[in-house]
Amino acid sequence: MRAHEVIFNTFRTPVYSLLARMTGSTATADDLMQDTFIEVIRSIDRFRGDASLATWIRKIAVSKCLMHMRSAWHNRATLFRDLGENHPATQPRISSEVPTMQVHMDLERALARLSDVSRVVVILHDIEGYTHREIATLMGKSVSFSKSQLARAHQRLREAIEAGAYESTEETEAGA
Repeated sequence: MRAHEVIFNTFRTPVYSLLARMTGSTATADDLMQDTFIEVIRSIDRFRGDASLATWIRKIAVSKCLMHMRSAWHNRATLFRDLGENHPATQPRISSEVPTMQVHMDLERALARLSDVSRVVVILHDIEGYTHREIATLMGKSVSFSKSQLARAHQRLREAIEAGAYESTEETEAGA
């Protein structure tokens, strides 16, 4: 039991962060984090040590998230739209923050507005460091699918951030 507690306390923050970014939903991230650590406890005897424990746990979390998304699509449910009041994308802009903080907030908002598939591809590739081949395998798609989703998502993110910067400039000029 103590080992399970140490594993949970060590990896809960990065796992939750990954799941919250992938889903855009704090409630869904909570549920998936619980599912992930239940699976970790059940499967710890199958951990071979081919990769680090952190990598193994992250792979379980990604798998749980993708299974959740596939299940939702099968049922034609709309998921990952309940961002919740504590999600960075729903927080108001604070004009007195340093410019890098503004860009970070704009990026979080733009990520939250991407489609579920595009957001997952961006997070897996750009943040988690998965290759296009790994993403394709995880999602049951082709490598070109992963590449095209990433390219389109990057374009949408650039446009959203530029629009956000333009809005910030207008707000500053209006207040002057």
